[in-house]
Amino acid sequence: MPRFFVPKESIDQEKRSVTIGGEDARHISRSLRMAVGDCITVCDGETMEYDCALTSFDNDCVHCEIKDAHALTTEPPFAARIYQALPKGDKLDTVIQKSTECGAASLMTFESEFCIAKEKTDSADRKLERRRRIALEAAKQCGRGIIPEILPTSDFKTAIIEASKADMPIFCYEGEGTVPLGELIRAWKGKIGIEKGNKPEISVVIGSEGGFSSEEAKFAKENGMLMAGLGGRILRSETVAGFVLACLVYEFEL
Repeated sequence: MPRFFVPKESIDQEKRSVTIGGEDARHISRSLRMAVGDCITVCDGETMEYDCALTSFDNDCVHCEIKDAHALTTEPPFAARIYQALPKGDKLDTVIQKSTECGAASLMTFESEFCIAKEKTDSADRKLERRRRIALEAAKQCGRGIIPEILPTSDFKTAIIEASKADMPIFCYEGEGTVPLGELIRAWKGKIGIEKGNKPEISVVIGSEGGFSSEEAKFAKENGMLMAGLGGRILRSETVAGFVLACLVYEFEL
């Protein structure tokens, strides 16, 4: 069924009704050409999703009746936060889309020493809005219960300080002094308490096409980041987020 996200105030639990407005309402009525009685899934973006039937159309609003309600079952048992150095061209679109599909809770871009791409101040707001739209559409397509938070672009040191606050802070690095990702995940699995019903935060810091400088790697390690190696092959920047998330999902969810 088509999936839509609405704020909690649009859901009336007592009347068992949902009101959908704006672009989603127009999409339902004009693009999808849905009619009264058709069914959709509505998510509150936090903990619940609802099976609904369309009951009426009113200007730019669509009204639905809640047929069933249940807790979200599509979210991983951890909150993965991706910190991605700005890649060239439209590669970031792929990172956002695949990170959303693989269960990321948020994504922050940052500028590092070897970044070729730079965030221009005069277009930053427009780009951020576009990135959030990509995350929204990917969340709808893959059946997510939440929309990953897409944050404004930051500098390297700020990104590292934020990432280091996670229960498992992973720094993807191709240089010396790393621990294989699989070994690292298994070693930290018990430490973050995921088997006790907790939902720990896992941060993943990823470099641009040129990777990280030795000074950046040193700063990350000094701030508590776990230096992780990703195997014998060098992955493209836009591949890493999906690769690491897939490893986490395999270990903790499948």
